[in-house]
Amino acid sequence: MLSSNRLRILLEVFRTGSIAGAARTLKLSPSAVSHQLAKLEDEAGVGLVERNAQSLRLTEAGRRLAIRAQEVVDIIEAAEKDLLAQARVDAGQLRIGFFASAGYRLLPLALSRFATRYPSVALDLVEGQPYELLPDLERGALDVLVVFEHALDPWQCPEGVEVLHLFDEPQLLVVPTGHQASLRPRVRLADLATEPWITTFGAEHPVSILERASTLEGFTPQIRCRSDHYEVTIGLVRAGLGVALVPSLGLQGVTGVQICRLVTPQLFRRIGVARRPTNPNPAARSFLAYLRTAAAQLRNSLTPDLR
Repeated sequence: MLSSNRLRILLEVFRTGSIAGAARTLKLSPSAVSHQLAKLEDEAGVGLVERNAQSLRLTEAGRRLAIRAQEVVDIIEAAEKDLLAQARVDAGQLRIGFFASAGYRLLPLALSRFATRYPSVALDLVEGQPYELLPDLERGALDVLVVFEHALDPWQCPEGVEVLHLFDEPQLLVVPTGHQASLRPRVRLADLATEPWITTFGAEHPVSILERASTLEGFTPQIRCRSDHYEVTIGLVRAGLGVALVPSLGLQGVTGVQICRLVTPQLFRRIGVARRPTNPNPAARSFLAYLRTAAAQLRNSLTPDLR
């Protein structure tokens, strides 16, 4: 059988990228870490690391075992907590990652109810893009992560992580008050091909969703400004400096602009919550129920009144 202690050592080598880094984290000597890795290779019957004078890297087998090691560590931690106290939800810490527009209504709605029910749970909230925070979820620094995925820019869920779908959120066209586009029930992006646009920087690539959608409709948008802050985007549109695509969650309570529905069917985001299924934190499991309830309540109000 594989030693759980040696699996922890392999996991730390994977996380830190070196024997020295793992030794510092585990408060062991580098030679002890190296010795335990060699023992783990004997137990596994396959090479787990490639060593040379300057560096060390995990083999494919070592990388896959390290990912499984996180699951083993989660299960062991869960068992230890169950033995100490029957996994109380009303204590401990809950670490939640979220993207900015989820923090306008979705997350506050869920957290206000959760915090009322479990006031002793310490909340640690981290804002960031999903691709920035996913590594924190993978290594256990976050318990849950509210994520989005554009239909025009899907991404692959990492091993050891699953995403629970909450709802689909439409992208909407935002124009200055009195703009002719607001007179139509639905608008094609190509109808605004000559307009100046306010758009985002894109996520992991520099191409925004607007630019992807515009390519499908046969035009290149004139980008006047890029901002990942919807308050900035809406302020510039309100001032008559351009038009913009904004997801519905980013339009909560917005005034002074007009909002239009679009024809393009692929212009929506899938909103979900990512988690490690083996995470032993009972507060995380309870919070997911509150988040789903908030999502169900919010789903019916995702398209603001069109003025």
